[in-house]
Amino acid sequence: MANPPPPSSGLSISVDRRNPETSSPHSARSPIPPPQVTPKVPRFPPPILQQDHSGSPSTRPPNLLSPAANGATSGSPAPHLSTPPGPPVFTSPLRPAAVPFRSSPATPQPIAFSSGSSLPASTPPQFSNGSAQLQHQVSDPVEDLSSGGSAPYVLFSAQKILKQKKQANVPSLGFGALVSPGREISSGPQVIERNPHRCQNCGAYANFYCKILLGSGQWQCVICRKLNGSVGEYMAPSKEDLRNFPELSSPIVDYVQTGNKISDYIPVSDSRASAPIVLVIDECLDEPHLQHLQSSLHAFVDSLGATTRIGIILYGRTVSVYDFSEESVASADVLPGDKSPNQESLKQLIYGTGVYLSPVHASLPVAHAIFSSIRPYQLNVPEASRDRCLGAAVEVALAIIKGPSGEMSSGIVKKSRGNSRIIVCAGGPCTYGPGSVPHSFTHPNYAHLEKTALKWMENLGHEAHRHGTVVDILCAGTCPVRAPTLQPLSKASGGVLVLHDDFGEAFGVNLQRASSRAAGSHGFLEVRCSDDILITQVVGPGEEAHVEAHDSFKHNAALSIQMLSIEETQSFSLSMETKRDILSEDVFFQIAFQFSNIYQAKISRIITAKLSTVDSLSAYLNSINDEVAAVLISKRTLLRAKNQSEAINMRTTIDERIKDIASKFGSQVPKSKLYKFPKELSLLPELLFHLRRGPLLGSIVGHEDERSVLRNLFLNASFDLSLRMIAPRCLMHREGGTFEELPAYDLAMQSDTAVVLDHGTDVFIWLGAELAADEGRSAATLAACRTLAEELTESRFPAPRILAFKEGSSQARYFVSRLIPAHKDPPYEQEARFPQLRSLTVEQRMKLKSSFVHFDDPSLCEWMRGLKVVPPEPS
Repeated sequence: MANPPPPSSGLSISVDRRNPETSSPHSARSPIPPPQVTPKVPRFPPPILQQDHSGSPSTRPPNLLSPAANGATSGSPAPHLSTPPGPPVFTSPLRPAAVPFRSSPATPQPIAFSSGSSLPASTPPQFSNGSAQLQHQVSDPVEDLSSGGSAPYVLFSAQKILKQKKQANVPSLGFGALVSPGREISSGPQVIERNPHRCQNCGAYANFYCKILLGSGQWQCVICRKLNGSVGEYMAPSKEDLRNFPELSSPIVDYVQTGNKISDYIPVSDSRASAPIVLVIDECLDEPHLQHLQSSLHAFVDSLGATTRIGIILYGRTVSVYDFSEESVASADVLPGDKSPNQESLKQLIYGTGVYLSPVHASLPVAHAIFSSIRPYQLNVPEASRDRCLGAAVEVALAIIKGPSGEMSSGIVKKSRGNSRIIVCAGGPCTYGPGSVPHSFTHPNYAHLEKTALKWMENLGHEAHRHGTVVDILCAGTCPVRAPTLQPLSKASGGVLVLHDDFGEAFGVNLQRASSRAAGSHGFLEVRCSDDILITQVVGPGEEAHVEAHDSFKHNAALSIQMLSIEETQSFSLSMETKRDILSEDVFFQIAFQFSNIYQAKISRIITAKLSTVDSLSAYLNSINDEVAAVLISKRTLLRAKNQSEAINMRTTIDERIKDIASKFGSQVPKSKLYKFPKELSLLPELLFHLRRGPLLGSIVGHEDERSVLRNLFLNASFDLSLRMIAPRCLMHREGGTFEELPAYDLAMQSDTAVVLDHGTDVFIWLGAELAADEGRSAATLAACRTLAEELTESRFPAPRILAFKEGSSQARYFVSRLIPAHKDPPYEQEARFPQLRSLTVEQRMKLKSSFVHFDDPSLCEWMRGLKVVPPEPS
C-alpha cells in the first residue's frame, strides 16, 4: 500500500480476516494584557488494519481499500476501526411543557443481549466426568441491562442469526453490534474485587453462560469450548450456590484489580480534582466575538468545582502562560510561537516561581481578571491572515501538565495521573509556528506544508494521549478554521473538534460539558466471538493495540483495540459475518473493556452475550432492530463519504442497498418486476432516506469544514446521538402544553401549531404563521418548546444549536430541508404514514395542502418506487 495520506475526521481500522487461519527562545514576564503581535497504518496480527484518512479539501482524497465499507459487495470485507451521550427518549404519556420539567430518560427499544427482556438459560447438554455433571450455572432471568435509564452496553442489529452463511452474509443488510464502555463504576454493573478466571486457551473470561462441573469447579469456555480450572472456587453442592459469584449470575460485571488500595478509588469531594484543565484561548478575535467568549469563559470557571485545577494560556503570534501567584494583577510568561518551545525555555517556566495550575477556590478572582483583561485584535489584518500559533500553545499546555509545575498546587506536589484536559478555544486556523499552514491556499508549496502540518498535529495528539491528556478544540466565529488540519490533534488524543456559529450560549455549554465528560483513561478493548463469527469491520475512537506478553494465550483470536478515551459519549460499531454454515443453536460474544476510571481504579468490564441461531428467514427478519441496523449501515457508508463528490456516490450506494435488500429478503410482486420491501423492516427505508438527504450525505451542509466535523462526530458517536444525526425526531406542541411525537414529514407544518425537530447536532423550533400571529399564545408555546429542547439535550455532547423561527422566514429552510416531503403523496398514503392527518378537518387539510411550495425532491414512496421497490406498509 502507498504511504498513507494525512489523517482526518473519522478513524477507521480495517481488519482483513478473510483467512483467519493462516535559537533558544526564552520566557519573558509581562503584565496583562500581553503585547499584541501579529496515522500510520496499524496492523492487528494476523489481520491488517487501516486508518480512515481523508485530506483537506485542497488535497486529493485517498481511496479506502475496503470492499465492505458500504456493504455493496459480496464476500468477506476487509475490518475498519474508526464517538457523544445520547438524548433521553421522549416517552408517553407526554407531559405539559409550558413550565420547566425534567423528562424521564428512557432507553431505546433494542434489548442489550437477547430477544426477550431476560436471559433464560437453555437446558445444557450433559457431560460425563466421573460423578460430576457439567451444569449451567444459573437459570433465573437476568434483569434487562437497559432498564433504569442507562444506555445499553451492547446493541445487536438482530437478536437471532441465520444458520446458512449465504443468507446471513447478504452485505446490503449485514449483521453487527454497537458496543459502549458504559457509565462509571458507581452506577455500573456488579463489582468484583479479585482477579477474574480466564480461559487458558483463548483468554475469554468465565461468565454467566459457562457450564460448570460442580464436583471439581471446572468451567467450560463458551468461546472455544475448552475446560478450565477455577482453583476449586466454583465447587458447589448445587448450581443455586453459584449465584454467589457475580460473574456467574450476571452477563456484565466489573473487576477491580486486586492490587489497588481502597483509597485509590473511593470518591472524593471532587472526583476530578487531580485532573487539571488548561484553557488555550485564541487572542486574535474581533470585539463582538471576544465579548461573547469572555462571557462564556466567566460562566465556565464559575461552574467548576472548587478543587478543580485550571490553567490559562493565550496564543496569537506568541504564547502567554498566565501566573496565578499574582493575586492583585494578572500576569503572564510569554514565549515565542514561531517554533516549538525548547527544553531550556520550558525548564525556566516549569522550575520558575510561577503557579500555572491552581485550584479554582484559590484562583477564581484571578481567572476572572485574566478573562476581563483580554483585548480585541488591534492590527488591520483580515481574520484568516492573522498569525495563530495554536500548535506551540498546545505544546506549552501539555508541558505544564506534565512538568513539576503541573503537579504543584499551593506548594503541595500532586500527580495528575491522567484524565487531564486541554480545551482550545479557536477563532481561526493555525497559521504560525509548528503545525501551521500558510494563510493562503494559493501558496506555491501549500500541499506539502499542509501534509507536514497534519503529521505534526497527529504526533502532538499522540503525545498528549500518552500522558493521559485529551485535547478538545472548540471553534467559533465566521473565519474558516480548516478543520481537517486540526482534527488529527483532537482525534489522536481522544478529544473532539466542534464548530459553533459564535462564542455564545452553545459554545459556553460545550465548554462546560467538555470539561467533565471523561469517564476514564488508558483504555483497551477486546472482542471475542464464537468460532463461527468473523469481525470484518470496527468503527470507533481507537487504534492498533499492542497485546502485552503476560496477556497472551495459546489461541487468543481476540480483536484488540487501544481506546483513545473512555467516555459515555462514544461507541464502537462492529460489523460481522459468519464464516460457514452454523450448526450450533447459539453463538456467543464477549466484550472486555479495560481502563482506569476517574478514581484511578483499574477496571475490567466484561460483557457476555448469547444469540440464538435460526433457519427461518422470517424469524431472523422479525428479530432485526431497524434503528441499530440503520446506524451500522450509516457508519459503514460514511467511512467512504470523505468529500462532496464521494457523498453523492454514497447516495447511489443507499439506493442499491434498498434494491438488494428487497430482492434478497422481500417478495416479488406477481406478474411484475417489482419487489416488495420486507414488512419486518418497515422503518429501515425511512431511516436510510433521511440519511441520504440529510446533513451527513445530502446537500444541506455545503461547507467542507462543517461536513468533515459532522462526519467525525457521527463515526464515533453513541447509538442515541448517531440515530438522531441520521433521522430527526419530530414533536408537535398540542393544546395544554403536551407534545405529540410524529413522523418527520412536512405534513407536520400546520400553521396553527409549533414543532420541535431534534436532529442531533441541531434542534429547530418552528412556529406556524397562524400561531405566531397570536403573540401571547406564541410566547407561551415557544417557552414550552425551548424547555423541551433543553430537556431532550441536557446531557448531550456536543450541545446542539437550538434555533427558533417562524413559518415563511428565511431560516425556516433549515427546518423544511430536514423533513420528508410527503405532501405530494396521495391522501391514502399520507394518512397511512402520518395518521395525525385524520384528526384534521377538511378545511384544515385544504389549508395545509395549499401552504406547500412545489419542488422536485421525491417523497419516500416516490423514491422507493423509482427504485422499482414497493414501499412496506408502516408498522
